[in-house]
Amino acid sequence: MIELHGIAVSVERTPVLRDLTLTVGAGESVGVIGANGSGKSTLLRLLATLLSPTAGTGRVFGSTLGSRECERIRPRIGLIGHSPALYPRLTLAENLRFFCRLTGVDVSAVSTALDAVGLGRAADRPADRCSQGMQRRTELARAILSTPALLLLDEPHAGLDSGSAGLVDAVIDDVCARGGAAVVVSHDRARLDAAVDRVLDLQAGSLHDALPSATPVPAQAAR
Repeated sequence: MIELHGIAVSVERTPVLRDLTLTVGAGESVGVIGANGSGKSTLLRLLATLLSPTAGTGRVFGSTLGSRECERIRPRIGLIGHSPALYPRLTLAENLRFFCRLTGVDVSAVSTALDAVGLGRAADRPADRCSQGMQRRTELARAILSTPALLLLDEPHAGLDSGSAGLVDAVIDDVCARGGAAVVVSHDRARLDAAVDRVLDLQAGSLHDALPSATPVPAQAAR
């Protein structure tokens, strides 16, 4: 589903990714850790076809990154960025209904999606009156609605309390169970280990196998 070989990406003429190689197959979830500024968000934007490589070769769903072919695969990709992408004056339900109208998703599914993330009673609350965790859960509801074949998550646990963290795992599991794939960026290594199949470390613009976590994952949380 993802094939990157020797990829380089520059942002405003500054090299960010260098000689990066990554392969992700159907049904697989991959976590990415790394220091601030290491290029994790840039990697997700590349995979979302929002950036083009400056060197190397890359394909997502068989389409060459940086080519016109990417236009046809974008509807199959779901990206949840580091900051919530909601219209602040619209209610949570209105935000999701607007998304449905843009993408052709059945609007009647909005209530079910909000219920699934525990926000059914907050559907009519404006986004700017919601906590970061509620906004994050709304974006997970959007991922449920869009049923992406490739799910890209940037710090999905940010703002979520311990009781809501399992929602991230559930959305990832659903995508992978349908034969899709997920790439998840996070600073929360313990939660990341519990949510994905393998973890990679982004250092000096390239991906490497991550060292074992210093904090063991509880047996009941392990996949």
